[in-house]
Amino acid sequence: MTGRMRTIVWLLLAFAGGMGYGQAARTDAQAVPNSKFEGLWEGYAGEWGYCSRQTLELAEAIPAEKYDWRPGPGVRSVSEVLMHTALANFYLLSVTGPKLPQEMRDESVDVEKTIRSKPEVIAFLKRSFEAVRVAHAGLKPGELERKVQIEGKTVTVDGMYLRILAHANEHMGQLIAYARVNGIVPPWSRKQTGSG
Repeated sequence: MTGRMRTIVWLLLAFAGGMGYGQAARTDAQAVPNSKFEGLWEGYAGEWGYCSRQTLELAEAIPAEKYDWRPGPGVRSVSEVLMHTALANFYLLSVTGPKLPQEMRDESVDVEKTIRSKPEVIAFLKRSFEAVRVAHAGLKPGELERKVQIEGKTVTVDGMYLRILAHANEHMGQLIAYARVNGIVPPWSRKQTGSG
C-alpha cells in the first residue's frame, strides 16, 4: 500500500470508525502521550480530543499574518473559519442545554468578523472545544437520547454531538487546504513523515 493510500485509509478510519457514543471518557492515565493515534477509536471523547488537538495545532502553525488570508472574495478567511468553528461549537452545544457565551448574545455584533487576531481567535476556539468536552463528559446515563429542537426538527442530544464533531472536522479539512495552499505543513504531517 502506498503512503498516500495508507493516509486515505487512516483518514477514513478516523472519520468513520470508532465513533461509539455511550463510552465513558478516557482518563489521562489511559492516554498514550504524544501518540499520533491518541483518541482514535476511543468513542466520542477520544475523537473530540483528536479533532480539537489537530485543529488547535493547525491554528498555532498558521502565522498571524495569514489569519486574514482567504482563497477568494466572499470566502471565509483563516480567522473566520476558526471563529465559525468555535461559534458553531457553542451554538450547537447550546441546543443541548448549556448557555451561549456572553460574546454571542449580542446579535448586532458579528463575532466571526470582529475577533480576528491570532491570540484572541485561538483563545475563543480553545474555550469552545473545552465547553463541548466538559458538557459531553458531564452527561448522565440516558441524556444522549433526550430530544431537543433545532431548525424545526426534533433530534437527540447524541445527534447534536455528532453534528458538532462532524462540523469541526469539516472545517479542519478546509483549514488543511488553506494551510497547504500557503505552504504550511500541518504539524502532525511533519511529525509522521519528517517533512510534510
